[in-house]
Amino acid sequence: MTMARPALDPELRELLADMPLMSQLSREVLAELRQLPSTPVESLLACRQVDRREIAVPAQDGARILMSVYSPGNTDHTTPAPCVYWMHGGGMVMGDRFSQIDIPLDWLDEFGAVVVSVEYRLAPEATGCTLVDDCYQGLRWVAEHSTELGIDPARIVVAGVSAGGGLAAGVTLLARDLGAPAIAAQILVCPMLDHRNTSTSSHQYSGIPGVWTREMNEFGWHAVLGDLTTDEVSQYISPALADDLSGLPTTYIDTGSAEVFRDEDIDYATRIWAAGGQAELQVWAGGFHGFDTMYPQAQISATARRTRTDWFARHLPAYSAA
Repeated sequence: MTMARPALDPELRELLADMPLMSQLSREVLAELRQLPSTPVESLLACRQVDRREIAVPAQDGARILMSVYSPGNTDHTTPAPCVYWMHGGGMVMGDRFSQIDIPLDWLDEFGAVVVSVEYRLAPEATGCTLVDDCYQGLRWVAEHSTELGIDPARIVVAGVSAGGGLAAGVTLLARDLGAPAIAAQILVCPMLDHRNTSTSSHQYSGIPGVWTREMNEFGWHAVLGDLTTDEVSQYISPALADDLSGLPTTYIDTGSAEVFRDEDIDYATRIWAAGGQAELQVWAGGFHGFDTMYPQAQISATARRTRTDWFARHLPAYSAA
């Protein structure tokens, strides 16, 4: 029996009609996808006054973590800026620090934010907590070098999309539990939060071609976790496992009604509220996974991006001279 699924937004359905879709990933397909060119960041920067800097910081095991720093080039740099610390998507198995970078660059335009995008190591070459640890070490470096970067350490916002949204949630849990760095807010865009893959929405998008299916999700999680049992999986890599969601910074979560991660994202927001925290949740009717990254020109995508930015404006703390 075919499982019922929410209908796609009509405009998105039309845009998606010409895109080749698949239902499963394999190591061979992943190798082909990794050969595709990175996001052409130069074209995104050409119409902006931006100072770009490439840096490398040490991981816990001594490996180099690459990060790109984008600072507004049209300011006097006398007032420390907010910072968006960005983690890209790609199912934890693909993508790089330039993936989906147009999203935080909009916040550079809007708020004069310094954008730092981290290139964490990917599975299956990196496994377990390596990915989230890379992101956390990069964040620590940013906080420790905030003066050098022109950043207000009281206004660091952690953000990410898809796998990067899950890593952003894990980094925020890790920073809370270790007591540093301070995070002003987290923005989780269709985040990948739960390795168990058992929700209703996960089963709704199984066995059919799609942008990100249950089977593809299983491939990504298995690449990271291998044969670990749930008892052996850290909450920092699969944040839905966290028993305690108290003490988190104000949170924005958005997702589509027609995607694998819908239910785990809704549950995460619900549990933040249950712990007494503050979260805003948007579920975009007819949105598939990553719809606004793939088709930003669609009306629903423009609305989703504007809503996210408006939330950012309302929750961005005022500059602190402390």
